[in-house]
Amino acid sequence: MVLRLNIDQIELPTRDWICKVQIVEISRPRESIDKKCTFQNFILEDEEECQIKAVMYSDEIEQYADTLKLLHTYLISTAKVKVSPTSYGKPIHKLYWILDKETVIAEIKPSDAVEKPLPLPTKLNITTFDRIPHLLVDSAAEIDILAIVLRCGPQKNAGRSHHRCREITLCDNQKNQFLFTLWEDFGEIEGHEIASQMATAADLLIILGRSIGISTYHGLSLQTRYNSTVRVNPNYPQAVALMNWAKENKTALLSCPSDKTSTSSSIAPMRVNTAAQQLLSIADISSASSMGVLSVDAQMAILDEFQDFCVLECSGCKQKKRTKDRKDFDCPKCKRTTALVPRCSFQIDLFDNTGTTTASISAELGEKLLSMTAEDIFEITCTKRQSLSLNHVHEMLSDRLFNIQLRKSSWASSNTTHATLSILSYMEKQHAPRTTTDRTSKKIKPLEISEVEVTATTTAAGSSNAPPKFQPPTPAKKV
Repeated sequence: MVLRLNIDQIELPTRDWICKVQIVEISRPRESIDKKCTFQNFILEDEEECQIKAVMYSDEIEQYADTLKLLHTYLISTAKVKVSPTSYGKPIHKLYWILDKETVIAEIKPSDAVEKPLPLPTKLNITTFDRIPHLLVDSAAEIDILAIVLRCGPQKNAGRSHHRCREITLCDNQKNQFLFTLWEDFGEIEGHEIASQMATAADLLIILGRSIGISTYHGLSLQTRYNSTVRVNPNYPQAVALMNWAKENKTALLSCPSDKTSTSSSIAPMRVNTAAQQLLSIADISSASSMGVLSVDAQMAILDEFQDFCVLECSGCKQKKRTKDRKDFDCPKCKRTTALVPRCSFQIDLFDNTGTTTASISAELGEKLLSMTAEDIFEITCTKRQSLSLNHVHEMLSDRLFNIQLRKSSWASSNTTHATLSILSYMEKQHAPRTTTDRTSKKIKPLEISEVEVTATTTAAGSSNAPPKFQPPTPAKKV
């Protein structure tokens, strides 16, 4: 006897079942990482709006190419049921289905007298832009997004890694902006579709991105992952409402400032609306117990001129390595032979009239500040074993006040919890009073280790009736 069940009622040992589902997302067929097979991902939704992932391989993809369509309804019987892996964040269901040769799939057509197609879907598991900076940035975490496309860049090579990509700027209905990188074929196919439609469409486009990764490569940005899908102008009520809002606010959205947000990209990275965000002092940041995104007005200075200004990381998964040897290696995470590429990463000191603290700055934000690429930094500091010349950086930072967005996070070792600060974005505000700091007196002994955990420490400024001066204190000697 065949059991008519919903998705949640189907378990690993369940046999002889049939389920009515609608395809609410369908990816392009893609080649597996090991290039041994072709697969295609689906998201199925039942009558109770419960969702599950399904996957189809090689021969079946071609067999069902003309049958399985987005938003069509089907009766699916006895697919293989497997446990969902959790290595890429929280899955939409604890199980997933494999649609193979022994699975029975029957389409329910609108003219069917007995079964009727399911109504258009309304369920979305969207992560809003204002929540993204407060999420734990996990290299494996994936989220779903719904956003307005403001700008679309050309297809290009990313540095010297020869990875192709296309960068687009996304915005939500709170005018928060994020940089979204479409890697490889996503840039060539979905990116080309977005660029083509933007060239002719009167209104701004809406995209629905599923299984999207969070990256710190552009400060804090979004990027496609291997299992991502990107759909233009999806037929969801939430997308229609966002599209209507974008129409009403098109002029204001396209005039949103982006040229003063620091990045080496031609497109602005993350820009979260700080209208409701409290502005803290350096002393407040150090004493704050909460983690997440914080905003401060401060000056910046590089006091440690002999630190390592770059690290090597896997060109695929971006995992940092301690070595300075760029030879190819077998990456256990990527499961293939890959190259090590340099990434700019260093410590910078922030100070105001309440104290000073140290934060990390990396990737393109760091490159922009130094006016050097990561490749140039590696060549000078690691290949030639020379110190960077930072006179131009000192001159550029002098007398300048910045609004800085920081991410405060914590990590534990033994019985101690350490707080770290990393710069997500910075934007010049105004000229600050000139300091009389002697830069040569701030140089310290070169570090003898290749990696340093950046701990947020604050030096309180002494009280005085005189007007406050922005003078970074001499740092403690590091050994």
